[in-house]
Amino acid sequence: MEEVHMGLPLVVGQEVPNVDLTIRVDGDFVQLNTQEQFADKRVILFGLPGAFTPTCSTQQLPGFEEKFSEFQEKGIDEIYCVSVNDTFVMNAWFELKGIVNVKPLADGNGEFTHKIGAECKKSNVGFGYRSWRYAVVLNDGLVESVFIEEGFQDNIESDPYEASSPENVLSNL
Repeated sequence: MEEVHMGLPLVVGQEVPNVDLTIRVDGDFVQLNTQEQFADKRVILFGLPGAFTPTCSTQQLPGFEEKFSEFQEKGIDEIYCVSVNDTFVMNAWFELKGIVNVKPLADGNGEFTHKIGAECKKSNVGFGYRSWRYAVVLNDGLVESVFIEEGFQDNIESDPYEASSPENVLSNL
């Protein structure tokens, strides 16, 4: 029997999980602490199932990149994309897509995704554990707004994409 999730536990006012992510910057491995990274600024963090996957590559990531200046006009300082992929994959994906404004957050071990409550199985498409699609607005590391796709469950046959779209997030700021 498939596990059915009741939804991400993220709620307004909640503090972002404290996780050290290993990323690659200028040829070196660097530890990026999520609480430090999101402190003293208003950011959008969006999670998606995987680099180089269809909806993520053609709509969600490029959409946030294209609307970056519109988000800035609404008081957003930075935008981050988190995925359960290693830092080499995330960096290659961003380079290939020409992404310069959105920042990649490689969650290669899935620790952040697990702690934020977005971990789901995607074994039915050969992905193993990945992230459910969501977006949050964080203000000084605290959740200000939550945009979670409907139907949160393991091995879902569809790929819901509406609530966490850049258009929806922007219209609700």
